Amino acid sequence: MNLFRGLRPFERAGAVRDALAGVVLAAMDIPQVLGYSKIAGMPVVTGLYSLMLPLVAFAAFGSSRYLVVAADSATAAIFAGGVSGMATPAGAQYVALAGIVALLTAVILLLARLLRLGFIADFFSRTVLVGFLAGVGFQVGISVLSEMLGVHVDSRRPMVQLWEVLRGLPRAHLPTVALSVSVLGFVLVLRRFAPKLPGALVAVVAAIASSAALDFAGHGIATIGPVSAGLPHLGFMGLLSLRSMSWQEAQQLITVSVSCAVMILTQSAATSRIYAAKHNREVNENNDLFGLSAANAAAALSGGFVVNGSPTQTAMMEDAGGQSQFAQVATAGVVALVLLFLTRPLQYLPTCVLGVLVFMVALRLIDLKALSDIRAESPQEYALAVTTAAVVLLVGVEQGIVLAMVVSLLRVVQHSYHPHSGVLLADESGTWKLVPVAPRAVTEPGLVLYRFGAALFYANAGRFLEEVSLVVQPMPSAIRWVVVDAEAMTHVDYSAARVVMALKKNLTEAGIELAFARLPWDLRAEFDRHHLTEAIGPAHIFNRLHDAIAAFEASANPSEGKPSETISDDRLRDSGGSLGEQ
Repeated sequence: MNLFRGLRPFERAGAVRDALAGVVLAAMDIPQVLGYSKIAGMPVVTGLYSLMLPLVAFAAFGSSRYLVVAADSATAAIFAGGVSGMATPAGAQYVALAGIVALLTAVILLLARLLRLGFIADFFSRTVLVGFLAGVGFQVGISVLSEMLGVHVDSRRPMVQLWEVLRGLPRAHLPTVALSVSVLGFVLVLRRFAPKLPGALVAVVAAIASSAALDFAGHGIATIGPVSAGLPHLGFMGLLSLRSMSWQEAQQLITVSVSCAVMILTQSAATSRIYAAKHNREVNENNDLFGLSAANAAAALSGGFVVNGSPTQTAMMEDAGGQSQFAQVATAGVVALVLLFLTRPLQYLPTCVLGVLVFMVALRLIDLKALSDIRAESPQEYALAVTTAAVVLLVGVEQGIVLAMVVSLLRVVQHSYHPHSGVLLADESGTWKLVPVAPRAVTEPGLVLYRFGAALFYANAGRFLEEVSLVVQPMPSAIRWVVVDAEAMTHVDYSAARVVMALKKNLTEAGIELAFARLPWDLRAEFDRHHLTEAIGPAHIFNRLHDAIAAFEASANPSEGKPSETISDDRLRDSGGSLGEQ
């Protein structure tokens, strides 16, 4: 097995640079993963666990040089939303469930690797993913408002929580509110005027020092309390709880794990592709799937929760100067030192400060610029993004990821079912254009050049038949040839082949010739297999549109034996290329 691909080639100068980047990444990332553990409902220390063995596991088995695999807001929210009703958050049973979900997710990702399913990431449109992450952002942001304001809430449903917070505003704890506003303003100011400084880390250190010196807890400001010291204990403790679990509960955990695996697959693939392209590196999603599987198995082994390829943490690593997985290994080493020697001060960290950090993570998930761009360019896709966000917020994260999957796949089917098709016409300047199919839409008297812009299969074969019939039915006696431009047809199935045969028979009875032009080489083999070549006739299958037009004109003027030069072969070739891109 080819281990540590993301570290090679290993150079001493590069190792020093990446080690320094790893220290910077740890400084910026430790406050964030504490927040992610809060989103997941896990003990705070488990966020630190996610920055140790999972990073090393991905560095060993993954292929991306840049992808940072650790706790992430999206998968933390999916996990919390799926298991929140099964156990008390941060309790022993809850932690056991987290280990089971991480292990199941690792198994699912491993199966995806064995089946080479990395391509699935291509089927998730950016539109629905933007909507999904926006919904997660709203949900996560609402969930920490009560901690930022010192207001007690009972519900775990976002909209009910929001109502309880609004109703409890008169009883808000003013010192907690003042601290939350101060930390939020401080971090935003640093981000605006000193973006290179780790504002979140500075805020956390200052809050811990102030809390210890001024006894925040004694003044009613809640703190996170004692944090377990030392390195994580290794073992799959959660497997013991499977014995007492009902089949319904097991099904729920499997559903949550599948949702996490889908989010990990899509988000990690998108992130690794972006940075590979930016730095002219190759990316292999299938190899990364093995690394992601190993990282989640490591999370389960070390008492953590599901981990993901994080775009925000990957961006931080790149900004810090890291250019290989050695930076992530260095980060893991720094976190190990923190766990061994620096966990005691964490008990003084105010809960509201952690809530502020989570709230800022939630704000980054709501990409208003992307939503605005989608709305300006495609109102229909904007509606899909908003619908996805609403489902996540009102129904649940699991349902939101399922909707994202279904909508993305339906859009693929829609493009194939309703392809870009029409009749080729020449305008006054002699440039070819594609016009919608309509009665009496002909290329020239007696000839229809019809372009169908997708593979021909059982679902869209009826549309193919309907559009050809629409052109010829009003004036069958005036149409002598129908030539199908098949350049975009990559496939024809059995059902569609029977539709073409029936169309050929009907047109022949009406005195109209059916021909095909520009068949891709693999489509010719399918024509042979489905007996379409025999039905249409080899003489009516042409390599070029110009050849088809020449044959039509020769049939109209058999005595001349030579077609007229009214249509340029180069012009047809040019028009075909541009139409194929529409």
